[in-house]
Amino acid sequence: MRPVRLLLALGLAALAGTALAAPPTVTLEGREYVELARAAEVLKARVDASPEGVQAQLKAPGHVITVTRNWSRILVDGVPVTLDAPVRVRQGVWLVPGTFLAQVLPRVQSATAAAGTPALRAAPPPPPVALEELRFRSYPSFTRIVLETASPLSARVEASGGKEARVRLIGLAAEPRTEEIGDGFIQEARLERAGADAILNIVFEGAAGEVKSSFLADPPRLVLDVMRPVEPVAPRDRAGRPGVAPLRVLVLDAGHGGHDSGAVGPGGLQEKDLVLDVTRRVARLLEDKLDVKVRLSRDADQFVALRDRTSFANKERADLFVSIHANAHPHAASAGVETYFLSSEATDSTARQVAALENSVVQLEKTAGRSGNGRLDAVKAILWDLAQSEFQLESSRLAEVVQDSMTQSLRIPNRGVKQAGFYVLGGAAMPAILIEIGFVTNPKEERRLKDSKYRDDIARAIFAGLAEYKKKYDARGRETSPSARAPRDR
Repeated sequence: MRPVRLLLALGLAALAGTALAAPPTVTLEGREYVELARAAEVLKARVDASPEGVQAQLKAPGHVITVTRNWSRILVDGVPVTLDAPVRVRQGVWLVPGTFLAQVLPRVQSATAAAGTPALRAAPPPPPVALEELRFRSYPSFTRIVLETASPLSARVEASGGKEARVRLIGLAAEPRTEEIGDGFIQEARLERAGADAILNIVFEGAAGEVKSSFLADPPRLVLDVMRPVEPVAPRDRAGRPGVAPLRVLVLDAGHGGHDSGAVGPGGLQEKDLVLDVTRRVARLLEDKLDVKVRLSRDADQFVALRDRTSFANKERADLFVSIHANAHPHAASAGVETYFLSSEATDSTARQVAALENSVVQLEKTAGRSGNGRLDAVKAILWDLAQSEFQLESSRLAEVVQDSMTQSLRIPNRGVKQAGFYVLGGAAMPAILIEIGFVTNPKEERRLKDSKYRDDIARAIFAGLAEYKKKYDARGRETSPSARAPRDR
């Protein structure tokens, strides 16, 4: 029996007093995983999960277990527990590490039930979560409220309608306060005590909006995006015609170039050369196999200013903007691929560091009118965020599809989909992502990245992700087009 299966079986046997059959596992990223639904059966819990969701919950009498996509930290009745691998969602199925039950069951165990399966009992109350900061920012289509806390926070949207939305913040220890927003959509956000929890009442100036929640790390943050209600209108393509046109124009952006070499590996591999080669390969595949036009922000070893890259995409009326880069890290063992989309709220400190490294290119720009030190001020960051806010959902969908394609095809560590303030993505009037295809600073990865066949593999993986996204996007467009809704002649 493999180690994970043995640990799981022993844990179940110890808890139940008998040898229970361990749920079947699947291998992902070199680790064993269990379907969340199978784990729920052992826990006698109900699963509340969506394939598109950021979080999922297992609910049993007296217990709530909250897991977050691409996070290894979970909450068991509000108490943080760190798993030995992140939670994943593959093909719509939520997966947890094979050791999940062995780690969770001891926290919810009680006397063996009559049927011989572990019964659950109420756990001691979790320690309170301290509020560090409450902030907000208004966008054309939504208002974002961020609660930064000292430790991970679990939340539940309890009601939304009329003039208020109500969000329960489980275990949050915060004094009552009122944050005046007054942006024409939300009047105020009011924090109130509710026993051991806190309640955030969002008071609207007019009709209520939908509240979407997500959780970020390092520092822990609950992000509430409150969507402005909109009048239903028939979708139109870029030319103003009814319906949604299929994807036709893609801009591929090879990072760095010219006097900006980007990251350099221990064996001398330069990021600018690597990503230009891979970008050209992706372009050939797209033009040969898909009905699209591909434009390159650079097709030679030339320097292109960051702002000019998305300006080029906008002038080309591109439907997608894909920037291709290679990663660097002080720790030579860092490995894997990750994909980013733009947001002022970085996923974690690592995401912020990657964005800072890529944004430092602005210091090499000597375009007239720019400040000599090339520093990016807060006003510019807000403008970039505003420009992409309309496309953030589609950007995240695109990032998920491409990231899944790359990790499944290349069989290398999956560093996940992340968000951060990348200058190169700012101002793009279309969904935009940035792909980090590997670490040139890792000697082992650098050797692979120098290999022509492996570069072909990377290009095919990116192409497959873009093709899959186009297929889904075009299908959604057909569903909303007038011809799809109109009755057919017989």
